[in-house]
Amino acid sequence: MAASKLSLGSVRQLFKHRRGLSAQLLALGLIITLSFIAIAIFAPLLQAIGLLQDPQDLLGSSMPPYNPINQAPSWQHWFGTSREGYDVFSRTLFGTQAALQVVVLATLMSAIVGVSLGMISGYLGGNLDRVLLFVMDTIYTLPGLLLSVTLAFIVGKGVFNAAIALSISYIPQYFRVVRNQTASLKTQMFVEAAQALGASTPHVLTKYLFGNVIQSVPVLFTLNAADAILVLGGLGFLGLGLPDEIAEWGHDLKQALPALSTGIWWTTLFPGLALTLMVTGLSLLGEGLSELINPQDRG
Repeated sequence: MAASKLSLGSVRQLFKHRRGLSAQLLALGLIITLSFIAIAIFAPLLQAIGLLQDPQDLLGSSMPPYNPINQAPSWQHWFGTSREGYDVFSRTLFGTQAALQVVVLATLMSAIVGVSLGMISGYLGGNLDRVLLFVMDTIYTLPGLLLSVTLAFIVGKGVFNAAIALSISYIPQYFRVVRNQTASLKTQMFVEAAQALGASTPHVLTKYLFGNVIQSVPVLFTLNAADAILVLGGLGFLGLGLPDEIAEWGHDLKQALPALSTGIWWTTLFPGLALTLMVTGLSLLGEGLSELINPQDRG
């Protein structure tokens, strides 16, 4: 009896510890993510009042301001300047704006399409369900980066085009989760009662099923956003992401790589650090949400 009480007490302590750790991860991830959102919002305002330079200005050109190329970090240029003459601090901050624009748009599109198709497929079943499962399984088996590179090459550069290239590979994840939950819930009494009362399919899907099948979507959204930032950086590094004049971390890393061997470290450190921190923040946010929303799924 004493052993069983000790075991039960240990389990309760472990559960409380895990819940506390989940809350800490969630708080840390939320702080990091909100910090980057604030940077993206206030960067244009700081530029407008003259506290931040234009990220598209080639500072080493013959036109003012006359700033040196490849200047190390200083009070004038906190993160130094690049070999093209860009202010690295300004490019790094505005890169946050570009990353959030593309990633939020991509994950929203994939969530909307994946959730909608998943609910329709799971509720109606039949041949439509089999066809959609086959299409989604085919997309899911393709490497995400390779699929995004191929689509980016086809649709071209741009914020919306990059979002399309990123979103396709995430649709199957939303589809499979929502489809399985919808197929399970459609046999519940409250759904059958609504059907018996003559409720239409759109009414059942929106009123009775939607709120019950999207509980895992916020977790998927944050984790996919973290992955999308890495993929966007890869596209920018390959020259397939955004137009060259837009500040984007992957493109800046590509431009800075040749100078790294000569001791010019600041042009790679700060964009790479910003990318890593944003991915870390979103990953911690997603893991924290997952622990709090579905604690039973974590052995």
